[in-house]
Amino acid sequence: MDTPSHPYFPHTAEDIAAMLERCGVKTVEELYSDVPDSVLFRGHYELPSAMSESELRRFFKQLARKDRELICFAGAGFYQHYTPAVIPALLSRSEFYTAYTPYQPEISQGTLQYIFEYQSIMCALTGMDVCNASMYDGSTATAEAMMMAVNSLKRRRRVLISATVNPLVAQVVNTYASYNNVTVEVLPEKDGITDREALRSMLGAGDVAAVIVATPNYFGILEDYTGLADEVHAAKALLIMNAHATTLSVLRTPADWGADIACGEAQSLGLPLNYGGPYLGYLSCRRQFMRKMPGRIVGATTDDRGQRVFVLTLQAREQHIRREKATSNICSNQGIMTLHAVMYASLMGPEGLRRVNGAGASGMRRLAAELCLTGKMRLKYPDRPYLNEALFEMADGYSADTLINEAARAGILAGVRVGLNGLLVAVTEQQNEEDIKAYIKVVNSLKKENS
Repeated sequence: MDTPSHPYFPHTAEDIAAMLERCGVKTVEELYSDVPDSVLFRGHYELPSAMSESELRRFFKQLARKDRELICFAGAGFYQHYTPAVIPALLSRSEFYTAYTPYQPEISQGTLQYIFEYQSIMCALTGMDVCNASMYDGSTATAEAMMMAVNSLKRRRRVLISATVNPLVAQVVNTYASYNNVTVEVLPEKDGITDREALRSMLGAGDVAAVIVATPNYFGILEDYTGLADEVHAAKALLIMNAHATTLSVLRTPADWGADIACGEAQSLGLPLNYGGPYLGYLSCRRQFMRKMPGRIVGATTDDRGQRVFVLTLQAREQHIRREKATSNICSNQGIMTLHAVMYASLMGPEGLRRVNGAGASGMRRLAAELCLTGKMRLKYPDRPYLNEALFEMADGYSADTLINEAARAGILAGVRVGLNGLLVAVTEQQNEEDIKAYIKVVNSLKKENS
């Protein structure tokens, strides 16, 4: 047997030749022939020589010091919340680190139990009957919700998505739609909220499968959806509501609003921001749509000794049935993220979640009042209710980009720019009074720019 060029790669030269022949190419490079040459790396990797364990630890500590940890006032769907120290310790317990994919319940009770508990918690938060566990993030969960609605109403392939839904979510929804013969139309917004008159007009065509809205919406506004479900259902369509998980502990649930499917991002349940992931999407629905739900549903039963046990109840994935009959190609649950979220929600409890949201809401109101007093920023929608996030616009002569840059120099992540000169700002329990004062100091230091 030939010695492989990479000692940790198991394939011999004969193995590689056989695989290339099966693929119909002569070299490994030919497998990448469709990749533009301009993006291929032609240099040499700067890999250090082998290190001892202590040397390796020192190397990564020095690398980590290059990162600047900013005070985070940015949100737009992802929020900095405190993670109780007990969670990392519990995450590593072997009771939960059983099989990665729980096909064999006999050896996967830990995994199955935390998925079951997660489903129970999300049903309590959303008010829905059923929740699954297989969504990568809030955007794919929303796209899967759209496909659930389309598959439930087979002759309708038109979906309306409010302009007040996070644009990143809308992009993923559009990507899913483009490959599934679904037409997505944007439902316009008016003064920061969904235009209900436009909705009635668009529903009038009679071929809408679903309407997608958000709470809180992308601008941080708490929209009043009274009567919305009745209008959508009268048009024989389904209502999909996207919501940040932790806010559901203090806001009306999607079920209360009459939604058929609830979905969104569960990162706010104590998951660290982690420079963009991994995160956790949730998807829940009313019982009658359960068979159209992708991913897995874990159920509780009893074994032959009368003990409570957990099993996979539904798993309508393409790995188990013919691809053309599968509800989705979502092919893995976010196991470690699911466990993280269920531990956070269990530790905080209903009162803890309310206190977290209360701290963010009161901090946001203090910050908003101070920002408006500077005369350099103002609320874009001053008459709209919000929870812990709001959209500001810069006064004439002041730039959102300049504020973002100056704040970064002061160790502050000022927010997320929206449009030409808007700034979406969020506060959680992680920002204290000193942080708010530091933010105001930066804004007060801004100089008027030439137009």
